Amino acid sequence: MIAIGSDHGGFDIKESVIKHLKESGVEVKDLGCYSKESCDYPVFGHAVAKAVVSGECEKGIVICTTGIGISIAANKTKGIRCALCSEPLSAKMTRLHNDANVLAMGAGLIGPNMANEIVDTFLNTPFSGEARHQKRVDLIEL
Repeated sequence: MIAIGSDHGGFDIKESVIKHLKESGVEVKDLGCYSKESCDYPVFGHAVAKAVVSGECEKGIVICTTGIGISIAANKTKGIRCALCSEPLSAKMTRLHNDANVLAMGAGLIGPNMANEIVDTFLNTPFSGEARHQKRVDLIEL
């Protein structure tokens, strides 16, 4: 199951990604927000992060207008490696090299088609498991 959350600035992209994932047969846990009413991105970044570190969800997706604030919030949770990606190559490389477990995107920077492509790349790229990359992931987790 994939946890997903956004603030009001990421709401439309979140809804589009949820629809795309469900059409692809992926189970999604929507942790809010649930409207375009102004809200605070840290609430949703933390909720997704907690769902991932608890094991309730395999990975997470967080979205705000730039992706910056919500990624910072998610990364405050021990065990989270949240990467802000605006194109598929970054999503691929953060999975291969960093074993990122949460994807952040900026709704003001990308459209729904690009968001879906980034999500697909992130979710379908495994961690390489190479010793040099595992060592670096371990160093992140100090």
